[in-house]
Amino acid sequence: MKGLAGKNVLITGASSGIGRAIARRFAQEGSNVALNYRSAAELPEAEAALAETGGRSILVEADVAVESAVKHMVNQTIAHFGRLDILINNAGIQLPAPSHEAPADDFDRVLAVNLRGPFLCSREAIRHFLSRPGGGVIVNNSSVHQIVPKPTYLSYSVTKGAIGNLTRTLALEYAADGIRVNAVGPGAVVTPINRAWIDDPARRAVVESHIPMGRAADPAEIAAVFAFLASDEAAYITGQTLFACGGITLYPEFRTAWSS
Repeated sequence: MKGLAGKNVLITGASSGIGRAIARRFAQEGSNVALNYRSAAELPEAEAALAETGGRSILVEADVAVESAVKHMVNQTIAHFGRLDILINNAGIQLPAPSHEAPADDFDRVLAVNLRGPFLCSREAIRHFLSRPGGGVIVNNSSVHQIVPKPTYLSYSVTKGAIGNLTRTLALEYAADGIRVNAVGPGAVVTPINRAWIDDPARRAVVESHIPMGRAADPAEIAAVFAFLASDEAAYITGQTLFACGGITLYPEFRTAWSS
């Protein structure tokens, strides 16, 4: 895609799943990639992801919920590459529980990673973008649950709804500075976080029955949307969430006209 070759990209949560696929895609486009991982426990996966990218790619360790760690991660990326052009806010977690039983600590942890993290990373990236010519790009990983409620995943749904407004607010605030901010809203994707239903044929059939296209996405399909929104092909797009969900946001239970 136009405008990705030679660009320096920081991807949070890049050791597995969608983040790992995004790192591969940007590397294929000729970008230099900084792959973020959270802790030493994720290092083996992160090293495997790094090996898939090659080139000038590096690993950067940080818990995105920790301000000092985010500052160090961004500074480390800029020091290595000379500048940062694109930030992908991908890191995220989910801790399910019936809402009336959800521990406050779990709620706070999900908000810290899924919302505070993108805020901190975006703030540091924007500070850098404003410090030199050329603007910059931020693409946030949201979810269909930005607009589709997800019972027993209250904290996750809350953060994804907030990511939609974070995206729109930053896009409006910094559009005149040449900074574009968009989001991708994946639906059901074949990644480790969804292992419970992916490996169970009956549960997978139930999940996919709610997808008009009839199947879950491959991570590479989602990565392609991130690459598009970060590229010059999307130069006139900002403040939008592009839902890559196989039609889940089309209210699939209305596929059959059951009401006049």
